[in-house]
Amino acid sequence: MSIRQRIVELVWVPAQELKPHPLNWRSHPPKQRQVLKALLEEIGYADALLARRLPDGSLQLIDGHLRAQLTPQEKVPVLVLDLDEQEANKLLATLDPVAAMAQADEEKLQQLLQGVQTQHQAIRQLLEELSGSESMVEPDSVPEVPVGQLYQILVECADEEEQRRLYERLREEGYQCRVLTL
Repeated sequence: MSIRQRIVELVWVPAQELKPHPLNWRSHPPKQRQVLKALLEEIGYADALLARRLPDGSLQLIDGHLRAQLTPQEKVPVLVLDLDEQEANKLLATLDPVAAMAQADEEKLQQLLQGVQTQHQAIRQLLEELSGSESMVEPDSVPEVPVGQLYQILVECADEEEQRRLYERLREEGYQCRVLTL
């Protein structure tokens, strides 16, 4: 198999100069924004954004939209790719879903997490979730949680529509929710 090299160069560009891809289909809930902001503060940039050069010479993002949004004044590392519009769209559509297909080796994950420390609450919460393997649970399934470790809130809603909106908002923020009608 012959693999083409599509990386043209690594450039450092002020994030605010990058053009977001008009078909970027990923949204970023507050919880994700908080964790990424904390990681950028603790570690800094440790990965490059992906972009392609447009005919006018500007750079259009393919991956890294949230990092660019969180650090608009910073010069950020960008891998410039030699992709046409169709190829860029294919990469935009598949990059995150392919990464999400990876499976966890629970033993190695637990070993890794034992040595990770952080000062930020958002990162600590993410690490606790990973430690409990909550992130590996299908969104609509209910994880088995030992007695005394499940904390719940019951919220009364005026009607079904309000219940739906609240459920969707909380799910978007990263909470595991179930709908109950009593």
